[in-house]
Amino acid sequence: MKILKQVKKIALLTLVALLFNACSSEEGLKESQLDLSTPAKSELDNWIDTNYLNTYNINIIYKWNQNVVDNNRFLYPPLQTKVQPALEIVQKIWLESYKAIAGPDFVKKIAPREFVLVGGINLNTTGTITLGLAEGGQRITLFETDNVNKKNRENVKRFIHTIQHEYIHILNQTKPFDEKTFSKITPTGYTSNWYATSTAVAREQGFITDYARSNINEDFAEMASIMLVNSKAEYEAILNAITSTTAKASIKSKEAVVVKYFKDAFGIDFYKLRDEAEKNTNAVING
Repeated sequence: MKILKQVKKIALLTLVALLFNACSSEEGLKESQLDLSTPAKSELDNWIDTNYLNTYNINIIYKWNQNVVDNNRFLYPPLQTKVQPALEIVQKIWLESYKAIAGPDFVKKIAPREFVLVGGINLNTTGTITLGLAEGGQRITLFETDNVNKKNRENVKRFIHTIQHEYIHILNQTKPFDEKTFSKITPTGYTSNWYATSTAVAREQGFITDYARSNINEDFAEMASIMLVNSKAEYEAILNAITSTTAKASIKSKEAVVVKYFKDAFGIDFYKLRDEAEKNTNAVING
């Protein structure tokens, strides 16, 4: 019995000590050394706020955030010196073109709410490269930001192709295109192994790019985006290089579906949008 009392006494003293330490710890937490202040915004941050966040309610993530990228890929943030030049291209060719033709509020209402910029290449196991991703209509990830060269026309076209393509997906989520009509144009040409043939071969089969063969949704997005990154003359040169009259007719039929979709769904003259994008592309390159 005496031993039991001693054990109880020791247990009681231990409990008191633990409670005392807990109270001391709580007091210590009040003296946290963590810096909870908001860091000052840089000149780049202020430029982004003015041109994207405040104007279009689009947030730009260019600093590393492991929660918004695929951690199974070798990806890294862009050089800060490359961020504004890349965003200026997107602003001039994509945003201002839609603003001029579709109206100042069009992109404000239908837009991704977040851009994630990644510095390098997003290489797939198949050897193909992912240039961009659209996620749920709310976020677009743009890769290869470090490689942007505003003075190189083909480089600018390749980069802006990404945003034009991914934005078509967002528009399609808002209002679907005529899949029934579109799917009948080249019904047997789609394949998951699209990367096994070149774009030149794909065009002879009625597809504007090799990637367009992956599925009907990508086909539509590729048709629209290729037309938007090329001038009228450049696009006609693509068609004139196709030797198959059937393939050329198929691409023209897909073009007609794209043009009708923009007119019926959003009241946009697609050819005027293309011409505006061409004008703004020239302004970027010659600026």
